[in-house]
Amino acid sequence: MTSSDSHEVSQLNELKIDLDAICVIAHYNANSDIIMDEQMPIFGGYAGGIEETTIVDVATHINAFVMSNASWHLDGPVHVRWGSTNTRETLMIAGWACAAVTEFTDMLTGNQYYPCAGPCTEMCLLEAAAQSITDTASGREILSGVASAKGVAQDRTTGMEARMMGEAARATAGVEIEEVNKILDGLVKLYEKNYANAPAGKTFQECYDVMTVTPTDEYLKIYEGARKKLEELGLVF
Repeated sequence: MTSSDSHEVSQLNELKIDLDAICVIAHYNANSDIIMDEQMPIFGGYAGGIEETTIVDVATHINAFVMSNASWHLDGPVHVRWGSTNTRETLMIAGWACAAVTEFTDMLTGNQYYPCAGPCTEMCLLEAAAQSITDTASGREILSGVASAKGVAQDRTTGMEARMMGEAARATAGVEIEEVNKILDGLVKLYEKNYANAPAGKTFQECYDVMTVTPTDEYLKIYEGARKKLEELGLVF
């Protein structure tokens, strides 16, 4: 790595740090590295509900720059039950926190993506789109994703999920907040009943040609189907 790469250090939940992280921060600062401070507040955990977790989320942003001398902060509110950043509650937290930070500071902020569903599934793409729409509308500078299948399943992350994240962000730019909220409400309703039975999808090797690193025809059709549903909800690509 070079000093211009982002060097990660993580806060602990909630608003805590350990000595190892402090040593890492000292090392990064001594080398004049770009520091990315990461923290994922837990909705339904120590912080409590939506409003309380949003307050904690904003505080983690401030803490990143005060304590870690961060160059930018990587956010990612996660649901204590589903382990996902794409639930209705965590989207609200991420959106409100980012809007507040954007309105009153010049801090750079990103967000992590952890859909419940795996690659080559419509649900995964819709989850990624919902978070991308939220991030873009609330003023997020950096989108960091997508860690499909909650980021814990081997070989279950591909570039197609990131493509949806990017295309949804471009389509959202400039859309009025009232319209964004209508789109998001309809979008989350399409998948929020499936958290407990989210499809695992396919591995990278199963939904990509590993020699050319291109998605299969099956995944392209699923992608177009997900995009069509977003268009029906009012998102203009």
